Amino acid sequence: MSSPRVRFAPSPTGYLHVGGARTALFNWLFARRHGGVFVLRIEDTDVERSSQDMVDGILNGLRWLGLDWDEGPKIDGPYAPYFQSQRQERYRAAAERLVADGRAYYCYCTPEELKVRREAAEASAGGWKYDRMCCALSADEIAARVRSGTPRAVRFKVPEGVVKMDDLVHGAIEFDNAHIEDFVILRSDRHPTYHLSVVADDVEMKITHVVRGDDHISNTPKQILLYLALGAPLPMFAHVPLILGVDKKRLSKRHGATSVMEYAKRGYLPEAMVNFLALLGWSPGGNTEVFSRDQLVEAFALEGISGGNAVFNPEKLDWFNQQHIARLAPEELTRRIRPLLEAAGLWDDEFLAARHAWLFAVLELLKPRARRLDDFVSQGAFLFADRIEYEPASVEKHLKVEGMAAHLAALDTAFSGLTDFDAVSTEAALRGVAEARGVKAGALIHAVRVAVTGKAVSPGLFEVLALVGRRRVHERVAAARRLI
Repeated sequence: MSSPRVRFAPSPTGYLHVGGARTALFNWLFARRHGGVFVLRIEDTDVERSSQDMVDGILNGLRWLGLDWDEGPKIDGPYAPYFQSQRQERYRAAAERLVADGRAYYCYCTPEELKVRREAAEASAGGWKYDRMCCALSADEIAARVRSGTPRAVRFKVPEGVVKMDDLVHGAIEFDNAHIEDFVILRSDRHPTYHLSVVADDVEMKITHVVRGDDHISNTPKQILLYLALGAPLPMFAHVPLILGVDKKRLSKRHGATSVMEYAKRGYLPEAMVNFLALLGWSPGGNTEVFSRDQLVEAFALEGISGGNAVFNPEKLDWFNQQHIARLAPEELTRRIRPLLEAAGLWDDEFLAARHAWLFAVLELLKPRARRLDDFVSQGAFLFADRIEYEPASVEKHLKVEGMAAHLAALDTAFSGLTDFDAVSTEAALRGVAEARGVKAGALIHAVRVAVTGKAVSPGLFEVLALVGRRRVHERVAAARRLI
């Protein structure tokens, strides 16, 4: 395969959402797999709804995912500009060229006139498409309208026959042109419609593969007709399945966050999101699920994209995030959670100096339970802070038990006599106190866990005790006795 040129062309009427991110990812993977070019083009022709804030949000989302573009905003390229709002004259020229070639014509019909004719046709025959009234205008009639300044659009003249394409995902698809009306390509305000602008840009930018969502299949026959009318080679099309929520309805805000950067704020790793999105509708074959970015590039092929819709399962995303967190080296994990610890007032610069070994041990202890980066703060705050908060229900269940204050006092004494305050020694001491005092070791373990962590659930207690340290364990056991 010669080097492909693909594009991701979002509209900045919203932030980068999950579906758009998956489309961008498939394009990026395909380009990187085959040594091609990934073009980012901003389709900002909807002036009222587009904004620079949304453009920045899209760029930030792509950067967070690690999807770097070869041509586009901020870096330009041989086919700049990459904003459709700056390419308007190109679209007008393309429309006039199609009129000159007899492939399109001027339409002077007003919306009100069209509405009347449509309603009349539907009332009598049950269906309507544009009746080509303006296609039959003579040169003199057109000239008269030009002199009077009558507003005009440009309609593409759909030829008879069928449009065929061999979709790389769905296979052969055929459209009967009889069901396609002469569609507007340039509005009366001189702004292009989506079909004209996207085809004109793809032609000029030499896009070889159009990889996009299934919801664009219905647009494809019109766009193929435009390619042919412009005398341009057709790109290969690959329409990828839509992303559905767990209720099998199209993914929307009611299913939770849909903006990519919301997931960044919630403590998800970009590596996990990329891995998760790649497998929504694409399969590399085999049973492997966890991939690095480089491994995805090596394995990706359009042929692996399924024709069926994919389901966005938040629990599966959490699993991927947990897997990728577990694979982070301590130094890298520290870098990523530092902003969260700082925001919570739990960061200490000594974590990068004298206490780095302690911090690494804490992270390794918390890793198995952490599904998101913020779990290191919420689940591990008792390790970082001197003061802890108690869960009232846990206090009632495990601490306010008859005789527990005395049991804790005995354990505190046993702990104070240990030469080494490590997991092995503290476990032996606790079990010895439990046996000597005739209390179940499990009951004492639960009480100590609440006393030291404030919670009924934590990583292994004895590893926790070793990391909290002798002094703080003593202080917390004493505080728990006073609480009782």
